[in-house]
Amino acid sequence: MLNYDYIITGAGPAGCVLANRLTEDRDVSVLLLEAGGRDSHPFFRMPAGFAKMTKGIASWGWSTVPQKHMQGRVLWYTQAKVIGGGSTINAQIYTRGNARDFDGWNDEADCAGWSYRDVLPYFKRAEGNERFHDDFHGSEGPLGVSMPRAALPICDAFIRAAQQCGIPYNHDFNGRKQEGVGFYQLTQKDVARSSAASAFLRPAMTRPNLTVMTSTEVSRVVIEKGRAIGVELVDRRRNKKAIVRADREVLVTSGGIGSPRLLLLSGIGPADHLRNIGIEVRHDLKGVGENLQDHLDLSVISECSGDFSYDTVQRLDRTVVAGLQYLLFRAGPVASSLFETGGFWYADPDARSPDIQFHFGQGSGIEKGIAKLDNPGVTLNSAFMRPRSRGTVRLRSADIAEAPLIDPNYWADPYDREMSLRGLEMAREIMSAPALKPFLLREALPGSVVSGEQELVDFACRVAKTDHHPAGACKMGRDPMAVVSPELKVHGLEGLRVCDSSIMPLINSSNTNAPTIMIGEKASDLVRGLPALPPAIFEHERNDRVRLAR
Repeated sequence: MLNYDYIITGAGPAGCVLANRLTEDRDVSVLLLEAGGRDSHPFFRMPAGFAKMTKGIASWGWSTVPQKHMQGRVLWYTQAKVIGGGSTINAQIYTRGNARDFDGWNDEADCAGWSYRDVLPYFKRAEGNERFHDDFHGSEGPLGVSMPRAALPICDAFIRAAQQCGIPYNHDFNGRKQEGVGFYQLTQKDVARSSAASAFLRPAMTRPNLTVMTSTEVSRVVIEKGRAIGVELVDRRRNKKAIVRADREVLVTSGGIGSPRLLLLSGIGPADHLRNIGIEVRHDLKGVGENLQDHLDLSVISECSGDFSYDTVQRLDRTVVAGLQYLLFRAGPVASSLFETGGFWYADPDARSPDIQFHFGQGSGIEKGIAKLDNPGVTLNSAFMRPRSRGTVRLRSADIAEAPLIDPNYWADPYDREMSLRGLEMAREIMSAPALKPFLLREALPGSVVSGEQELVDFACRVAKTDHHPAGACKMGRDPMAVVSPELKVHGLEGLRVCDSSIMPLINSSNTNAPTIMIGEKASDLVRGLPALPPAIFEHERNDRVRLAR
């Protein structure tokens, strides 16, 4: 039987960070397991390769259960199955959320040590920002963060249009304030995707104390006498299983859906559910699979009055030219993440911080399930960032080959529906603003015939998609439904932690890749028993201290 000090169950963003940081100590051995394959396909490196990813490349191929508050709609639910996880297939948007999100973890969820001041140093430690080095940003970290290189002129028009609708310009959504419209920072380095695999894992793979196994699925965490002592691996091709021991800890980093799924397969979760599907209860923990949160996306698609988007690049001759342009000059359409501008604003005027996020897409049909126009078009996505609805992750059976039952329970709270529809109306208003009139011919979807509330609801139920941000189903906290402690230890078990987006007690108000990398960074210090990084102090506070000292 093989033995390692630490076993990490998934090579997503947090898993890659942990593999790197833990193996800095040459006296420990680490096994990193990944059900998917290597990130060797060229699409993974090319920024525009994102357009292929949500349509099935390197994903599990899962869908939601019918959404009872959305007319029974079943949504495609892309979850990464590849080294680097979501950071290998996402749109590379680097946003962290709002400072109040993390203060909510600390105060509302009773998770001491996870306030904004506490986690900001871990964001900065990971970040290698090409433009900013200040109170809010780091420039020496492994993760490449840069400004867009291939935004089209219509992106500037979109930014002006949003300002005409009352949304101010913001040069840095991760700085002093989140609200506003502008250019996103992207997880790119040298005009190529900077995934957790390329930034964190690849530099560590030369270390003799790190073993990486791909195309290897973990079927369960092995529990003996209240302690995780290893994992069981399954080889479906040979119908064989093997157990690998962890002498120190098992670190679950299988993702927002994969981590609660793995705990349930291991007999860790609500006893009634486990018994109903024939899994032996190893540890009755009611919160596993509960508290699932996600961002729901609604889209406005407009037809362009000329060749103002990247839609026409899909012609074979233009695709070849674009590919050569990227390979030779690191420029052109392939250098675009396709979503390079956007912003944050308010659907609820009483909200304390922005609750709507916009992503402006330089094309139509970019993601699976979004309509593709015959002529060039552009897309404006709006997503409500702070849903009150809570869903679940459950198992269909004890068979690891079966997809889990994913129920985000969208719009279970009527407030979420109201705010989502307000965001959609805001997106329509922006797309109708004067700055975009020279570029746009008409609103293709929803279209001018859709105006009443019920018509908007029907449209939304037809076109809504996930923002690919599942979180919270192994939530951190101290209440009876919490799964892990603020140290990320699974309540009631030894030697087992969960260290990814599933531990978020409240979903952050933006894309989830950057916070998941932060979780991996902080988790690595917790696992190693290192003191936490000193909480952030901002420039005005340092100046005040200097004045007081005088």
